[in-house]
Amino acid sequence: MTIERSTLMTKFPKAIFGDLKRAAHKKASEGVALVDLSLGSPDLPPAELVRNELSKQAALADSYGYTLGGTDKFNEAVANYYKRRSHVTLDPQTEIIQTMGSQEGLVHLPMALCNKGDVVLTTDPGYVAYEAGINMAQAEAYYMALTPENDFLPDFNAIPEDICKRAKLLILNLPGNPVPAMPSISFFDKAIQFAKKHDIIILHDAAYSEFYFEGDRPISFLEADGAMDLGIEINSLSKSFSLAGARIAYIAGNAELVQIIGELKSNLDYGTFRPIQDAACVALDNAEEITESLREVFSKRHHLLSNGLKEIGWDVVPSSGGMFVYAKYPQQQFNDIDFVYHVIEKMGVVMVPGSIFGQSGKNYVRIALVQPEELIQEALNRLATL
Repeated sequence: MTIERSTLMTKFPKAIFGDLKRAAHKKASEGVALVDLSLGSPDLPPAELVRNELSKQAALADSYGYTLGGTDKFNEAVANYYKRRSHVTLDPQTEIIQTMGSQEGLVHLPMALCNKGDVVLTTDPGYVAYEAGINMAQAEAYYMALTPENDFLPDFNAIPEDICKRAKLLILNLPGNPVPAMPSISFFDKAIQFAKKHDIIILHDAAYSEFYFEGDRPISFLEADGAMDLGIEINSLSKSFSLAGARIAYIAGNAELVQIIGELKSNLDYGTFRPIQDAACVALDNAEEITESLREVFSKRHHLLSNGLKEIGWDVVPSSGGMFVYAKYPQQQFNDIDFVYHVIEKMGVVMVPGSIFGQSGKNYVRIALVQPEELIQEALNRLATL
């Protein structure tokens, strides 16, 4: 028989991460000690009290049934976390819903809210899952370029009026991936004013909310006046609490939007393993202690890498948070894809080309802060010899 991909599959290009891994593995097989700064997968383990809770709950015989969604305990832990950290009051029953990681939520969410032909406003460059979700919903993406001239924030005034009229959803991500631009209430206010004018839903991806190196607490989109009227925020425990493999996240915000997403999810999954939920509750309940040490580690890495790249002639995008450094390399005779493979081959350092996140990412690379300082310094030493 003839086996063919669906037409929809043509909209999902092969991800480059597998090719980067193969190139890196080949170099490692030659005896080169790699410094892998590609995937944004935390190298720090979850806090011991979180691991202990997961282990304890997993050992119980009655822990293995369907959960069918977020437990009351988990939803209440999320609500308490928002109250303490961002001064936002949420109803655990109606304004919070659990997802199996933010990737799952981001990819499925447009299907719950958009029809074929609707426009989704997303950033260029932007996280690759956004485009995947837009394609799943058969919607159309309009890319808002993130440029130095606008501090790598989307310019709503530059969006054509006909696009605004067709837009159904606006996706924001601050601190961002790959560009670590930082959130502010003033920017969120502008986004809400724009969305209200054009009747657009806002989705804020807050995956890196605890990765701030200035100020005393994370800024939530839901803090802004009017955010709950038209928006939602998605966040996971993958980055801030080193639970990437556990696959647990949540969407919080407007109750009507949460209900619609819940109706879709009731047809997709049977909920996250309860011991993971219980461990997540411990993480959220102890967020202040856990994330303070996280920020201390990542702030040092961030400053070491940013300053080191500047010293060897790289153009580093200014940032005061996030899990990545986004920079333009001086060897502009290479396009960014050729450059990262060149660096793997010659230096044994693994990064991600900016163009996989959008056209505006050409000639940039994304570098993840996922190695100890001594290995980041080793990467800098190697890059200085290019």
